[in-house]
Parts: sequence; C-alpha cells; structure tokens
Amino acid sequence: MSGYIDLQVNGYAGVDFNSDTLTTDEVVEVCRRLKADGTDSILATVITARMDLMLLRISRLVELIESSAEIADCIRGIHVEGPFLNPADGFIGAHPASDAKSADIGSTDQLLDAGNGNIKMVTLAPEMDADARVTNYLTGRGIVVAAGHSDASLIDLNRAIDHGLKLFTHLGNGCPRLLHRHDNIVQRVLAVSERLKISFIADGHHVPTFALRNYFGMVPHENIIIVTDAISAAGLGPGRYELSGQVVEVDEDGAAWAACRTHYAGCASTFQQMIEVLKESAGVSDAQIRQWMIENPLQLLAADHASGR
Repeated sequence: MSGYIDLQVNGYAGVDFNSDTLTTDEVVEVCRRLKADGTDSILATVITARMDLMLLRISRLVELIESSAEIADCIRGIHVEGPFLNPADGFIGAHPASDAKSADIGSTDQLLDAGNGNIKMVTLAPEMDADARVTNYLTGRGIVVAAGHSDASLIDLNRAIDHGLKLFTHLGNGCPRLLHRHDNIVQRVLAVSERLKISFIADGHHVPTFALRNYFGMVPHENIIIVTDAISAAGLGPGRYELSGQVVEVDEDGAAWAACRTHYAGCASTFQQMIEVLKESAGVSDAQIRQWMIENPLQLLAADHASGR
C-alpha cells in the first residue's frame, strides 16, 4: 500500500524544513525519498521560533513549492505549528517557550502573507486564542485549525470547535508527564472526540502501543489520523540531528530526544515503520491504515478547502 498523506513533517532523510539554508536539491531529494517510502504528499511543518525566523522559513518553503513542480507534487502545503501555543512546561514540548505568544489577527496575517496561499493548517492552543477569534478567522479562509500543545478546558475546546476547530494535534504528547488524574487535556479531548479529528504519533515511543489501542477503541475511526511528526532524522537511525536550531539525539530504539532528555523532540520514524507498529503491536488492519493515513487526512484537507475562499 502507498499514497499516504502526512500532515506533520518537520524534516526527513537528513533535511530540516526549519533550516534557514534549505536548497532546492535538498528538498527535491526529500520528496523523492518520501515517494519511495510510500508517502504521496505531506504538509511541511514550521515550528515556533522568533516571528521573523518563522516568516523567513515559511517564505523559503513557498519559494521552493512555487518554483518546482516535483516539490509541489509532494509538499501540498505548509503546517504552521505555533507560535500560539501554551508556554507552560510540558505543554510547550520542544518548542521554545520564549517565542510562544497569544494568538492575534496581526501576527496571523503576517504568517498568511508569508505563506502566499500555501498554509493549509495551523496548530494553536485554544486557551491562547481569546474568544476563538483567530480560529474563526483562519477557518473562514479555508485553513485547517488544529489544537495542540494545549491545556484547553472543555469550554475552550467546545468554543473552538463551534468556531471551526477540526483537529487535535498528536494527542498524548505536547503535555506534561504528570497530569490531574481525571480533569486533564487527554480526557477533555476524548470527551469531544465525536466532534473532532485527532492525530496520533504511532511510533511506539510517543504513545505506548497499549495506550494507542485504548485510544483507537474510544475515538471514532473516521476521526483518527496518523502523523509522523518526522524530523530530519527520519529514516536515518541513531545519531545527533537538528530541529530548528536545537540538537536532537536519536537513541538505539529510534526515539528522538531533546538534548535535556526530558521530552521527545519530533520523531525519527517513517510511515512504513509506523505501519509495522500499528499492525504488529496494535492489531490495526490494512483497511484502518488506509482510512487513517489516506482517507481521513484527505477528507480533512478537502473539507476545509471547500469551506474557505
């Protein structure tokens, strides 16, 4: 099986999409490697940084997409993850807390201008978006709004859904290891899973396979999406790699750690490696893989495109 759609790729095969020195040859090679590995298309993900750097990185990806038909065939758009994220320890994950900020229309317009129509998804924390104003603004422009790196209340989540929120980004990650035993972001998102698609990183590290099985048993199958959250280390094995200027260490088990070793910093697995985890350890069928890795991502992108301009 091939034709997978990955909504969250920070880099791949030695190339970091958050690099300030991306070249056409590098990105063409990444696209060829992705296709060879069975992934038909992706959203290239730009993560939180200083606003001027985010704008430069988005603009550079736009140049590459618009100048190469081969790149455009693989990179169907850009996923901006941040900077409107919860800066608290644990929730911010590998994103720099100093660059996280509340959502506002002015900053959103700067990001959209740099994207020149190529931004297809924005991940933000609903509690950082007062009255869901930016969520509503982006939805009206045909952009998928996802929640993530968030400690949103049920009120926050439901308000955001009412204003167009469509997805929760990598549930079970982007949150502290220690949470309230009942009232926590995982339980709140599961409580609204009938109204919201939810993505999972299925590498067996970010979420243990027994927990993945629990999630898959609770979330409607039409609302499950698998993403890699891949970084430049994806497909390369153990070693030291870069993600937006920070060092990431991939261990012998394939887990990608921030240098402090307190949390993961993206993922070093490919979709094919995740399929092995899903089938062998989580008991997922080929039909479910097709739905979660092809049909549901396509449906999400098509629905928001139709609702926008």
